[in-house]
Amino acid sequence: MPLISNEKRRRGIYILPNLFTTAALFAGFYAIVQAMNQRFEVAAVAIFVAMVLDGLDGRVARLTRTQSAFGAEYDSLSDMVSFGAAPALVVYEWALKDTGKFGWIAAFIYCAGAALRLARFNTNIDVVDKRFFQGLPSPAAAALVAGLVWVVTDLGLAGQDVRWLAGMLTIFAGVSMVSNVLFWSGKDINLRKSVPFIVVIALVMAFALVSSYPPGVLFGLFLVYAGSGYVVYAMRWMKQRREQAAAPAPTPDTSGNDEDEADSAAK
Repeated sequence: MPLISNEKRRRGIYILPNLFTTAALFAGFYAIVQAMNQRFEVAAVAIFVAMVLDGLDGRVARLTRTQSAFGAEYDSLSDMVSFGAAPALVVYEWALKDTGKFGWIAAFIYCAGAALRLARFNTNIDVVDKRFFQGLPSPAAAALVAGLVWVVTDLGLAGQDVRWLAGMLTIFAGVSMVSNVLFWSGKDINLRKSVPFIVVIALVMAFALVSSYPPGVLFGLFLVYAGSGYVVYAMRWMKQRREQAAAPAPTPDTSGNDEDEADSAAK
């Protein structure tokens, strides 16, 4: 008997969603190459391009009904390169190379966090609430690191000038990916549903805001997104503490004492 059946051997793959995944993979690999050539601004932009392409492949697959197990696995491997290895190597070459052990440990924490985040996402995809991500999504974590590189480079500063800030932000992004903090996923937005006209105006204003200064605006947006999960987590924790403090204390059970007193009076 052949190791692979003829039916599986003839089975093809869907070209359209995997084309976007391949483009995202190329953008992540391109970022690594440009970082090796000391072109850090181009490397940061390539990571953002990979993030846009990664957001399209899944939606294209759902709209065209071309989802497949192969596409899901391929997307995870592409994400590991584009949002795990690429940002870690870019920030290491840019700012952390001369910080000794701290530099490569910070980069490894980020890379390992991305790998663990993707593995947990794949195993929990059918049991978690679709409205939230458990831990910071790897594209958002990559946008934090790449956004810092883009902003500082655009300001004419070198990575050595902010190496400790870059290291701490890299560790924060890596730890946030494996945390249990919930982040809004946006998957509950229905693109086929009609919206008020004001929403279209808001989208136009958002595009205008981003185009005014892309490095700073994009970095600021993802920095706010990364902090939003912790803010909501802290608010829920404080609310639970207040509810526990306001809850009435349980009344002691005195039924046994009453029976003892009755027995004593009878005697």
